[in-house]
Amino acid sequence: MTHLEVVTPGVQTLIQDLGRFGVGHIGLSQGGPADLHAYCWANRLLGNDSRAPVLEITLGQVAFKAKQNVMLAVTGANMPLSIDGQPVENWQTLWLEKGQVLKFGYARQGFRCYLAIESGFDVPRWFGSASTVVRNGIGGLENEPGRALSKGDELTSVLKHHTMRPSQAVASRYVGQYPSNIRLGVLETYQHTLFSEQQKAMFYQSAYTVSDKTDRMGVRLQGRAIHPAQNGVISEGIAPGSIQFPANGQPIILSNDRQTLGGYPKLGCLSKMSLMRLGQARPGVEIEFYPTDLAQERLAYRQFAQFFGL
Repeated sequence: MTHLEVVTPGVQTLIQDLGRFGVGHIGLSQGGPADLHAYCWANRLLGNDSRAPVLEITLGQVAFKAKQNVMLAVTGANMPLSIDGQPVENWQTLWLEKGQVLKFGYARQGFRCYLAIESGFDVPRWFGSASTVVRNGIGGLENEPGRALSKGDELTSVLKHHTMRPSQAVASRYVGQYPSNIRLGVLETYQHTLFSEQQKAMFYQSAYTVSDKTDRMGVRLQGRAIHPAQNGVISEGIAPGSIQFPANGQPIILSNDRQTLGGYPKLGCLSKMSLMRLGQARPGVEIEFYPTDLAQERLAYRQFAQFFGL
């Protein structure tokens, strides 16, 4: 039973759940939502399991037609929403009658929206996850794994028949804010000794701009070049949020679909809370960094994970 049909797929619309863990040793990327905060709220609004697959919509300009009555939730970037041409609000549940069309306009603020369906989308798991990683050719729809959604694709819910319920909305204090300048916390790691105190001071005192050469593998930044004492290290496993510096000195922050190994020097990693904010940083957003405290960041993420049952 089909619940939603893709009318307009947009730039990139991917099926994502929490991600694929414990597979780096066989060369597979983690995947998962770029903005974990918005993803978790989309599922929570519907009472879904925290691991339920949702749609991650980049930049907007997408549309879906209801093939059955469905209960949905939308969170994330500020994209104008409408049902059959009538404006509706983001960060809440939405009821679509059979035949109605939900449209997303171009993102005004932020980069990615999350569309959840009651009980989650019914899609297969590969290595324990439904997350789509295009570079690995894995995840997503069963008939053609590893690709973004296309016009005419049909999506189903685990729950076959939906019943209309009172609308639920996220309290304003929890709604994501996506300004044009953001500050991100850095946890310095063992390779920070490859960077002189002068170079580190320059990094923290500089503002960087998100490049248009940004994707789910890595966020490329433009700004003051930072040069470590050596141009390369022996290739090693890479953590999400790692800030690496290639020969040109322009930082790259590695994201969910990053390669599993890398050999550029790394000053540190973004904290998990900052990594969620980075997921909404579109090209042109200005980023500044500050050194942060591991204990403080660990507590903040623990509280976040407990709240959402991760």
